[in-house]
Amino acid sequence: MAAAVYVLCALTSLACAILLLRAYQHRGVRLLLWSGLAFVGFTLGNMMLVVDRVVTGPEVDLSIWRSLPVLAGLAVLVYGLVWDAG
Repeated sequence: MAAAVYVLCALTSLACAILLLRAYQHRGVRLLLWSGLAFVGFTLGNMMLVVDRVVTGPEVDLSIWRSLPVLAGLAVLVYGLVWDAG
C-alpha cells in the first residue's frame, strides 16, 4: 500500500510540473517557470523515494540522495520568489 502512495505522489508531482511548465510556455509568467522547475525537483525526489523504499529495501539508505533534488527545487523556487520578483 505504501508503494502505491509513493508512486501516486511522484505522478502527481510530475503532473504539476508538466502543467506549470506548459502554462509558462503559453503565458510567459516567470513565476510559473520557477514553480515548474521546483516541481521537477520534487518529482525527482519522489522518484528516488520510490527507489529507496520499494526497490532497494531497508538495507540501502538513500535519504541524503533523495533529498538533494528536493533541496535544488526549493532553491530554484526561493530564487524565483526573492531575486526574480521584478
